[in-house]
This record gives sequence, C-alpha cells and structure tokens, in this order.
Amino acid sequence: MNEKLQIVFGLLGGLAIFLYGMNMMSEGLQKAAGERMKTILGILTKNPVMGVLAGALVTAVLQSSSATTVMVIGFVSAGLMSLPQAISVILGANIGTTMTAQIIAFKIDDFIWPIVFVGFVIYFFSKKEFAKNVGQTIFAFGLLFVGITTMGNVMKPLASSPVFIEMIARVSDIPVLGVLVGTLMTLVVQSSSATIAVLQNFAMQPGPDGVTSVIGLAGAIPILLGDNIGTTITALLASVGQSKNAKRTAVAHSVFNITGSIVFLMIIPWFARFVQWISPQGSEIDVISRQIANAHTSFNIANTLIWLPLIWLMVKIVMKIVPGKDENENRAGEPIFIDSNMLNRPVFALHLIRKEVVHMAGSVCKVISDTKAAFVERDPEALLRVKAAAQDVESVQEKSVQRLSMLMSEGSLTEEQAKETVAYMYVMNELARIGTSSVDIANVAEMKREKGSKFSKDAVREIEDSLTAIATMVDNCGFALQEGNRESVEYTLDRKREVLSVEARLMKNHMSRLKKGKCSPEFTVAFTTVLHALERMNNNCISAAEMISQEINLEKSIEEAGEQVPVSA
Repeated sequence: MNEKLQIVFGLLGGLAIFLYGMNMMSEGLQKAAGERMKTILGILTKNPVMGVLAGALVTAVLQSSSATTVMVIGFVSAGLMSLPQAISVILGANIGTTMTAQIIAFKIDDFIWPIVFVGFVIYFFSKKEFAKNVGQTIFAFGLLFVGITTMGNVMKPLASSPVFIEMIARVSDIPVLGVLVGTLMTLVVQSSSATIAVLQNFAMQPGPDGVTSVIGLAGAIPILLGDNIGTTITALLASVGQSKNAKRTAVAHSVFNITGSIVFLMIIPWFARFVQWISPQGSEIDVISRQIANAHTSFNIANTLIWLPLIWLMVKIVMKIVPGKDENENRAGEPIFIDSNMLNRPVFALHLIRKEVVHMAGSVCKVISDTKAAFVERDPEALLRVKAAAQDVESVQEKSVQRLSMLMSEGSLTEEQAKETVAYMYVMNELARIGTSSVDIANVAEMKREKGSKFSKDAVREIEDSLTAIATMVDNCGFALQEGNRESVEYTLDRKREVLSVEARLMKNHMSRLKKGKCSPEFTVAFTTVLHALERMNNNCISAAEMISQEINLEKSIEEAGEQVPVSA
C-alpha cells in the first residue's frame, strides 16, 4: 500500500476508533451516572445561570453538544421546557463540549494501553452492573486515546509535504477559509469533538523548521471556529418536523456559534495572545494542543458570558427568524413526549416515557368522562368524542410501544431501566384497553338512544358510580407516577377485592330489580355487556396499579426531572 493510502486509511481508522470510544464512554457514563442526571435536569427550572450549569454538566456526560441540543429540542417540542430555558441550557452545552478537547490535550501516551487493559478487566470480569459500567467508561476512555494516537502517527508525513504546507499557509493567511474548512470537516464527521481532536493532533506536527507547529495557534483558531459552526447543523436537522419553539432552539444554537465566530474572527491576533498567556509555557509543539483546548473553552465561556444577560434578545432574534405562533403541532393519535431522537439517551428517554404515561392516563380519564355523558345524559356528541378519543389513545399506545421496543433493542439500558421500560409498556396497554371498553359502553348507550329505551334509574346510577370509581383509579395511577406518590396507588390496591366484585354485585342488583318489575328483561343482554366492560376496566386498573407499585421506583419523583404535567390535562 502506498504512503498516501496509508495516511488516508490510518486517519479514517483512527477517527473511527476515536468516535467509537467517545460514544462508548458516553454510554458508560450515562449508565453509571443513572438517576443523578435527572437531578441535573431539575436544575433547569431554577434560573438561566443554573440552566447553563446543567447544560455544561449534561454535555460533559453525553460528550456532545449536539446530543444535548437534540435532547433539549425534544423537551421544547414536548412542552417540558420553555424557549429561554432551552437557550440557557444550550449556552452551557457549548461549554461542556470543550471538556473533550481538554482531556485530549493531556500527554498520557505511556498510559493508554494500561488504561485499556484495566478498563477491559473491570468490564469483563465484574458481576455488578455499576462496576461493569465504570469498566466500560475506562476502557472507552483508553480507546479514545488509541484513536487520537493513531491519527497523530499517520499525520506526521503530512507535515513535511510541500503541497500540504502550502495549503495550510493559505488557510493561515485567509482566516475565513479556515472557518470554511472547519465547518465542512464537522459537517462530514458530525462531531466537533472529533474534528478538534484531528486539529489538535495535526497542530502538534512540526513545520519545516522542526521547532514550530505546522499550522500555529493563529492558523488553528479559524478552523476551531468553523468546527463550532459545523456542529450546529445536527441540531437544525433534528428540529425538522418539530414545533416552532423547537426550531427556534436549534436556530439559537446556530446564532450563538455564528455570532461568536464572527466576533472572534476579527480579534484572532489578540485572542491568540490571550490563549498563549493562560496556557502552559514551552515549545509550541509541546503546548499547542493545550492552547487549542484553552482557545475552545475560552471562546465558549466568553460567548456564553456575552449572551447570558441577552437571552431575551436571543429569543427576539429567533422569533424573527422563525415567526408565527407556536401552536400545538402534535397530531391526534401521536405520542407527545416520546421523541425518537431521545431513544439513545435512556435516562432522559425514561423521563419522557413517564410523562407520556401520565398524559395518557389523563386522556383515558377524559374518555371515561365522555362515556358517562354518553350513557347517563344520552349526549350524542359525547358518543362521538368517546370513539375518537379511544382510537387516539390506542394509536398513541401502539406507536409508543414501537418506540419503546426500539429503546429496548438498543441494548443501552441498565437492568433497572429495562424493567421500568417494560412496566411502562404494560401500563400503557392496560390504559388503552380501558379506552376500548369505554367504547363498548358508549355503543350500548347509542343503541339505547336509537331504540328510545332507558335503563332504570338505579341501574344508571350504579353504572355512573362504577365509571366514576374507575376514573378515580386511573387518575390515582397517573398521580402516583407524576408525584411519586405511593399512597394513591396503594389506595386502589387496598380496594382490590371490592373492585373485582363489582360485576357480581351489579348483576345481583339487576336480578333483584327484574323480580320487582323495576327493569325490563329485554335489557339484560345490554346490561350484561356494560357489566362485562366495567369488569374489564376494573381489572385493567388493578393490573396497572400493581405494575406501578411493584416495578416502578416511585420514590424517584418525576418532579426531579423537570416541570409537572397535570394528569387531567
């Protein structure tokens, strides 16, 4: 294989190992951090400064500002986060993403393989899940540096290539060209951390004099700025098809990086001197990797400090770029909270799943309310609402289960997370069945209305009371998930025997009325149909309550992870 191909494949192979190691490290950190990340999310509701801090911490774990921004877009689209909150988190995400460059700047070449070995041993031989996650993180951390070293080794011949040196000289002389190069690199790789790692490695190669960097700090800064612009494309793509506020969130990410890059492009000489001043002293080749990392961090911190008090202005700018009212763009029958873009972030995905179940419980309560109106008040409009709403609930359940199945197949869930995901799927199935049974009762109401017949007042009252009790149980299940309130679900379980005897009791009362002539025998079949539906609904409530009580950790209140959504909303 000739030298050029060796360089190309070495660079691509090193980049592949780097990206694989970074993704694996992110996955291990997420699993190890677990529910603590929900606490970080809880900070979001405090104030913009806390939002910046939360964005930085989450991005440090996710190892990607694009991943954090995509996650925030999902939250905004679901209505869990306001636009100003989202912008503050994005400001912090841009600071958090600089952590990777800072790590890369450490000289740990002699320790790479011991780190890989130790991580592998912990991951391979540990029985406890937490230890395995820690081992995976250490192993991936080592792989990340294996990729960096590989890229650095294959780029050494480039530093002595006259053609390449001429190209670099042009980039150094024309900063805008450097910005374009950095932007295109990140567009191709879809990771600013990876392109900055390549930049750091290349800058460490000596120029023709063998002493100074082949590109120098002043030449590297424009490429660095381009890397920051290129990373915003991922967020813009993720916002396609989302709500207007979600699109504005993605645009805010772009405005932040583009405006900052324009400002710093005009002060490169002064900025370079500042970075050299705050960085370790030494020969340029030895310290330039740290200088680039410090330039990356300084740029994002300074840009954040500029924009933090001007979030109101950012909101105005993005509102101008993406005009119009942000109406609810969620179509009927579609999950509101479960975003496909979030499925590779288990902690946050489970938070959204929980929100979806709570919202679904509220929808089912509305279905039951309309069922009562259709049956008791003989309201024809209520009958149509029951059928439409029940169909929407079933559609949401089916599409949610499809997405949760994708989450399970990713293989990135911990044992506890997998158990909880299955429990949510089960509860959603039970809620959808309650909606289906409501339609059966509404159909009986329609048949009665068409025939002009009526049940006795006592029968109607008993059915109304039963529907009210079922709605209360559904509401309790939603409240338990929303508030982490075990008492509300235990209340339902304590009434299990009473609940499950409803059909027998109501049928006995019906027979008593038949003997007394208070009820017509021709209504027995219709009444039995309603009783069977009520029995199924009661069973569904009990099954859902048992699953919530046994398989879902209610002590980890959903309030930890953000704003609340009313069950009956």
